Amino acid sequence: MGRKKRQLPVLENVTIADVASEGKALARVDEMVVFTQYAVPGDVVDIQVTKKKKNYCEGRVTRFHEYGAERCEAVCSHYGVCGGCKWQILPYEAQLRHKQKQVEDALRRLGHVELPEISPIKGSAKTYFYRNKLEFTFSNRRWVPFEEMESGNAPETLNGVGFHIPGMFDKVLDIEKCWLQEDISNRIRNEIRAYALEKGLTFFDLRRQEGFLRTLMIRTTSTGEVMAVVVFYHEEKEAREALLAHVADKFPEITSLLYVINGKCNDTITDQRIHCYKGAEAIYEEMEGLRFKIGAKSFYQTNSEQAYELYKVAREFAALTREELVYDLYTGTGTIANFVSRQARQVIGIEYVPEAIEDAKENSRINGIGNTLFYAGDMKDILTDEFITKHGRPDVIITDPPRAGMHEDVVNVILNAEPRRIVYVSCNPATQARDLQLMDAKYRVEAVQPVDMFPHTHHVENVVLLTLRK
Repeated sequence: MGRKKRQLPVLENVTIADVASEGKALARVDEMVVFTQYAVPGDVVDIQVTKKKKNYCEGRVTRFHEYGAERCEAVCSHYGVCGGCKWQILPYEAQLRHKQKQVEDALRRLGHVELPEISPIKGSAKTYFYRNKLEFTFSNRRWVPFEEMESGNAPETLNGVGFHIPGMFDKVLDIEKCWLQEDISNRIRNEIRAYALEKGLTFFDLRRQEGFLRTLMIRTTSTGEVMAVVVFYHEEKEAREALLAHVADKFPEITSLLYVINGKCNDTITDQRIHCYKGAEAIYEEMEGLRFKIGAKSFYQTNSEQAYELYKVAREFAALTREELVYDLYTGTGTIANFVSRQARQVIGIEYVPEAIEDAKENSRINGIGNTLFYAGDMKDILTDEFITKHGRPDVIITDPPRAGMHEDVVNVILNAEPRRIVYVSCNPATQARDLQLMDAKYRVEAVQPVDMFPHTHHVENVVLLTLRK
């Protein structure tokens, strides 16, 4: 006979005290730290414990007794179910305050390095409709909210297109209006859903791996260009062409209408052939007169306007005088490399993804930039002492690694190269703090500038300038 599952308690009248890492709400009950979500400091709540450890527990809010003074109403009707934009219930000024604190706590508590005064965070001019890329999933088993089930009215269809429910790979929340991308995105998605339901097109079954419509990606640029990529699980030429013709006719704003036939077990299209149904194969973003080509597979910062602010900080910290050799590590599609190239003697970019490097080279070509070189491969394999001997010791290194930070081998090569300045751009202040500690013997932190790229989320970018100790 199986062991009876231990009943976890409900904590009553708990006051939320602070915001913790990953955007969670934090409270203290006796000596126990309690984490929950969708609550803000000052809220008084009941919490059903779902996980209990020795020094902390996690749970979900089951009742609100009082609301905190700085709580505000979420604007999105999908808030609390979608899983995104968890900080909509905090005024933007409060979000920035908590992100500033998050950066400071990570650098001081984890980095243990001497720090200058940290500059005030740069907020985003747009707090809604700021993303230039969204991806939606078609599902024949959409998530049915509790209120809809309790109403007694059976849903007409379980087909939906939207975002995955957190922790449920086969459940998709049908999205009517998302506040992350310009309204053209909502109109395209809703029109494709309506057309598919009318024509009886099958939505994807994530468990059985069957169905016709699989995913939809929409990309926009500040210049007004729009890309739509419709991904089908298998080819049905007549149905596919009819759908794409309908979309093209309904939305003349779409400048790049593409499609993919993806019969794999996963949704990634990086290894799939992209077909152009109508318009151009790519769209273009602009920044200070530079044009950046964005294809269906391209990486580009998802908040275009705030990316410009981030890159300006990186360029300012680099303090280039047109005489420097710059290494741009984790260069992606070469956006930063090309952005600073006019102020440098030469820029060498390194990136793991070969397709991204091809985009980087193309972006240099488009803009008539002749002082960039790009290399594809694992950073720790490409950036070696031998590579630096061959290409020259960098005067400045700009590094923008993934959330995991830099491999220790990469840090050691940087330390051996001894560039005068290092500009470290990070999307994870915790791993950035760890790397700063590794470099502390040779480098001092000269400046720190947090930048908010993703309003209504806990995510924050941080730029640190390090200078060689004398």
